[in-house]
Amino acid sequence: MAALSGTPLLMASTVLTKKLHDEDIRFSEPPKKNRDYEWQVVWRNVLAFVYLHVAAFYGLYLMFTGKVKFWTILFGVSFAIMSGMGVTAGAHRLWAHRAYKARWPLRLFLALMQTMAFQNHIYEWVRDHRVHHKFTETDADPHNARRGFFFSHIGWLMVRKHKDVFEKGATVDMSDLEKDPIVMFQKKTYLVVMPILCFIIPAWIPVYFWGENAWISWYVASITRYTVALHFTWLVNSAAHIWGNRPYDKNIGATDNKMVAICAFGEGWHNYHHVFPWDYKAAELGNYSTNLSTALIDFAAKHGMAYDLKTVSADMIRQRVNRTGDGTHPLSKVDLEEDGHHHPENPVWGWDDTDMTEEDKQFAEIVHRKTE
Repeated sequence: MAALSGTPLLMASTVLTKKLHDEDIRFSEPPKKNRDYEWQVVWRNVLAFVYLHVAAFYGLYLMFTGKVKFWTILFGVSFAIMSGMGVTAGAHRLWAHRAYKARWPLRLFLALMQTMAFQNHIYEWVRDHRVHHKFTETDADPHNARRGFFFSHIGWLMVRKHKDVFEKGATVDMSDLEKDPIVMFQKKTYLVVMPILCFIIPAWIPVYFWGENAWISWYVASITRYTVALHFTWLVNSAAHIWGNRPYDKNIGATDNKMVAICAFGEGWHNYHHVFPWDYKAAELGNYSTNLSTALIDFAAKHGMAYDLKTVSADMIRQRVNRTGDGTHPLSKVDLEEDGHHHPENPVWGWDDTDMTEEDKQFAEIVHRKTE
């Protein structure tokens, strides 16, 4: 442990945690006519990302040169999957979109896994994501894809937020999270618990249990694992808003991208997700191979830990595909030259959003999974 405690990443991670998003800072007024906005760089975040990526390349070098024990690599992959599920099944589908309900043991488990992922605490993650859905690809979108791949992928974490993110973000209801004791406890303890769960413990376990070198364990099980997992998550904000099909609504930026779905445990079916954000599957597919997060939720529902799983009727999907899809869906029958534009002026962030239409509520099916 002594070999790990002095590493510069602990200092860098603390700096990065103390606000990747800097809530108290404002972005400068944007120029007109869709020109690029002036980026006010947050250099401490840039330096932290430089360290992470240099260290991650070193970790990959150690792996490809055979200097790492097999169990350390397997542990790193397993840890990345667990932490990723905390983001996808937890912060995203449970807390951000209220797509299902979870009993407190599952909520606690998901909160711990989400803390392991170090992508900001649940409250802040959800706030940014709800703003992203309601004001997608506008100045109020924290990772607006219209500003380019780099910005939507990682650049948004290196610059100060646009003022619209704060102003319009204040209109998003967060009262449900403020009433959740697990979410609020995580928020209060995040700066202490996160470095332990995300960096120290995953570096210590290989050293203690199978005698991995501490230096190697730090750079492989902690840094490389964390950095690669970040990029898989970021692909949802970038690649899944640029490349892919739009089977459900050709008029929005979000796309269905199979590779992103695989890397992000089911979050790459993004065109579907932006059209039906309350669906706990975040996809129409029932194939767990491209949606491991759905498998976790279904498993929890089978054992009574998750319930009121919300989904979308086949009839509603068919109507939407034929009304606004790009023609790539098997159910498509419309002439793509027709203007089938139909999505709300104020998109919803998920179930119980006050802007959710009666049509949506009429067709959205709440599936009650009974405990055995």
